[in-house]
Amino acid sequence: MRSTRLFAALTCVALAAALFGGTPTGAAPAADPKPVRALLVIGGCCHDYKKQQELLTRGISARANVQWAIAYDSDTTTKHLNPVYEKEDWAKGFDVIVHDECSSDVKDVKIIERILKPHKAGLPGVVLHCGMHSYRSEGYPKATPWFEFTGLASTGHGPQAPIEIQYLDKESLITKGLDGWKTVNEELYNNSAGKLLDTAQPLARGKQIIKNKDGKERTDEAIVTWTNTYNGKTKVFATTLGHHNETVADARYLDLVARGLLWSVGKLDDAHLKPAAKVMLDDTGK
Repeated sequence: MRSTRLFAALTCVALAAALFGGTPTGAAPAADPKPVRALLVIGGCCHDYKKQQELLTRGISARANVQWAIAYDSDTTTKHLNPVYEKEDWAKGFDVIVHDECSSDVKDVKIIERILKPHKAGLPGVVLHCGMHSYRSEGYPKATPWFEFTGLASTGHGPQAPIEIQYLDKESLITKGLDGWKTVNEELYNNSAGKLLDTAQPLARGKQIIKNKDGKERTDEAIVTWTNTYNGKTKVFATTLGHHNETVADARYLDLVARGLLWSVGKLDDAHLKPAAKVMLDDTGK
């Protein structure tokens, strides 16, 4: 009789679990996924990186379960190497690197190889704005090791004017559900679909209307957002947008970059599309 009652009780528990997809009352809930550990490398010429480091990290962590370490270089020239790259294992402990530096005149091949080494091994990357114009080593303006990483060759930009953003791949996980928009005055980097590497996939095009000195208008267009597969395996998300603080702080920009970052690490899902419990990692990067 006792064994019959025990069997009946166990049967009820199993039936409840099958019906409601849960565990018996009192069981420990599933642990939250670990946050993405990101390193933001930022600094160099021509931008308000002191403010943008805060806009990026706080803005992205408000949207995605990402925690940060920041390698900020206060030097405002194009020739200074961010000190984080002085270490051979500079990328150790991170899931993704966000490159937002402006260092076009850092051209030492050995240094560039050190920067690219973890990415060649598979470490995902995000490249923002002037990061595209950095590390112009031998082969520039055509093929350089850095262009192979970013996925697109860009050598300069036009005047500052609003850019109308049109998303091209509506089925991409990154841009799905995002609407086109117009920026404040921004720099349209001078690339085209023809300069995308075969490993890259365009996601958005920008259109900018410029008034010439004679008063006539011209329209410039270029790819402004894309993905790249580097060295056959590494996911890279890139956008040339992000010159002014107003753009970096724009919710539409932060939505795009946050989704691109999560895509690069293979975690663009509901479990990670939620605010991080804290923004900054501790000193160990863990």
